[in-house]
Amino acid sequence: MPILPFMKGARTPSITCRQIDQNSKSKAVFNLDDWIEKNDVIVRVAPTIFGGCSFLLVIANRTFSGIPPVADASSAQSRADVVALLLAATVVLTGLVWLSVKPRKPIPVKLIGVDCLRLDSSLPANATAEVIWAWEALERVSCCRSLVIVYRGHTVLQAGLASEVDGEAKEVDSSNLIKGSLCQAVWRSEKQSYLANLPLYPGRYELNFLPSNTQAVVLQPLGDEGIMIVAGDTVRGFGQRDQVWISSIGEKLDATLQKCAFSNDVVS
Repeated sequence: MPILPFMKGARTPSITCRQIDQNSKSKAVFNLDDWIEKNDVIVRVAPTIFGGCSFLLVIANRTFSGIPPVADASSAQSRADVVALLLAATVVLTGLVWLSVKPRKPIPVKLIGVDCLRLDSSLPANATAEVIWAWEALERVSCCRSLVIVYRGHTVLQAGLASEVDGEAKEVDSSNLIKGSLCQAVWRSEKQSYLANLPLYPGRYELNFLPSNTQAVVLQPLGDEGIMIVAGDTVRGFGQRDQVWISSIGEKLDATLQKCAFSNDVVS
């Protein structure tokens, strides 16, 4: 990607930990998800081990307590042991099922398109540096391969891969985009929309400026005046941490772009 002149000496924007960790409940979920991901084998084996140990403990308890080995339906202890053995067997079977199921990791695909970098020429230097930073940050830490930012009906940024028209990157028709069902639904809900498997959504045709084989898209509202479209090369490639990161970047961009005046000129 070429280094633009206005980026020299520009201060790189940053997002504070306070912004990222606003929701402590989400943070706890992330920690649990990270632990499970790192200890996947332990999690899968655990039910089998616990169930097997429970089974052995029930047998040992019955053996050393002097209870006859033959179950007696009239004995409360025998009935309790039978129930405990059934539960232990269920846990063991659950563990065996978990071990037999091996989730297939999503594989990134090579998106079909051409590289582009288009910016609204009326952006001040600090806003330009910030949107460029947002693109570079998302591309570096996630499966993001295309980023489009539309604000007040203007295409503020189109970066990464885009669909090809006559050898050139297809421009974003911002006026039609913001009238489409996808953008309208996001603004109505005032929440992020994650299209984890884009080829399954009929509304994908509203995003015809993206590569035709784009796998996943995150639609992030920028207040009620803009939208940020983050496109990836992997089905379900944006995890919960990525989605919160995108949301935090969106809030920061909205705060910055609110102060900007726009023209119709777009530089590419």
